[in-house]
Amino acid sequence: MEWDDAYQEHGPFEGPPPWNIGEPQPELAAVIESGRVRSDVLDAGCGYAELALALAAAGHTVVGIDVSPTAVAAATKAANERGLSNATFVQDDITSFTGFDGQFNTIIDSTLFHSLPVEARDAYLRAVHRAAAPGAVFYVLVFEKGAFPEGFGPHTVTEDELRQAVSKHWTIDDIRPAFIHANMAVAIPADAPFTLPAYGQDEKGRDKMPGFLLTAHKDG
Repeated sequence: MEWDDAYQEHGPFEGPPPWNIGEPQPELAAVIESGRVRSDVLDAGCGYAELALALAAAGHTVVGIDVSPTAVAAATKAANERGLSNATFVQDDITSFTGFDGQFNTIIDSTLFHSLPVEARDAYLRAVHRAAAPGAVFYVLVFEKGAFPEGFGPHTVTEDELRQAVSKHWTIDDIRPAFIHANMAVAIPADAPFTLPAYGQDEKGRDKMPGFLLTAHKDG
């Protein structure tokens, strides 16, 4: 996918990207509310950065990194408008970024992992591990295999695939079933060459799609 096209609404969707729900993913909002986030925080693949903005509003120092200059510009504008000087945004390749070695005590991946090419996963995991402080916590919210029709959509994972990939660099504490909330039904064109599975919906009418929430940490 051409990510900047998607954020400019020139991509494959009808209107805004379906993952833009105007707030953090509920699974991750619950993590924040539980007090399990420590500054500094990296929002990996931040997009429009509602997660990073919510973290900054809660008092955390946050850096968001995304490959899309459109998304980074929008996130920066939103931070300025909300007076959140503790949130900064960088346009870079999340699989090879540098300049933050050992800085982050929390790294959050809100639906980035499955968006990467499979062959780029290891470079990404090495890059964020390098940016993590000793003892840092890593959260990954990712689509489960079967969330999309076979042959379409992002690079979804089984629990074993997720565990195998992440455990090369991180110590895994937990992987549990989770939901990813998205506006899929309104974003997929009527002439799309596939039919989406039947999802449940949340109280705001958004699709609740099957995924995993992984929690891991960096030794040391």
